[in-house]
Amino acid sequence: MSTRRRLSRIISVLLMGLLTGSSGCRSDRPSEQNQQPSPEQASLPKAATHKEVGEASWYGPGFHGQETASGETFDQKKLTAAHPSLPMGTKANVTNLDNGKKVEVTINDRGPAAKEDRAIDLSSGAANKLDMKDDGTVQVKIETKSIKKTRHKTAKAKRAAKP
Repeated sequence: MSTRRRLSRIISVLLMGLLTGSSGCRSDRPSEQNQQPSPEQASLPKAATHKEVGEASWYGPGFHGQETASGETFDQKKLTAAHPSLPMGTKANVTNLDNGKKVEVTINDRGPAAKEDRAIDLSSGAANKLDMKDDGTVQVKIETKSIKKTRHKTAKAKRAAKP
């Protein structure tokens, strides 16, 4: 990874953390978490909690084998993606709006780093499934299947925790 791209990613992650941390809200209304669902509601599957339409790009060969923001080693053939705000480990369905092809990815990195107007950066493997590699970028719909609620340690935190 070039120094410029790495610096860009670090700055992006720091800015997202700063913005996320300073955007807390408070409401005097009772929390929906405290309300018990009816038996009928409890048996229904949960709906996607995040939907987004935007431009997708892909990355791969230059980053294969490098550490992602989640601490995992990037494997360009796996079905993974970089997203600016979805929690690490979140499963999302991505649909190519040009051809209708779909792929399920796991968020394991932050980005896209190439341009701020992009919604998601897909691994080479995911881009192949969407038949978008020749185009470079395509319009996609992103729908989460499950949002990871556990706090995911960053690679830096994992290294600091080692004795």
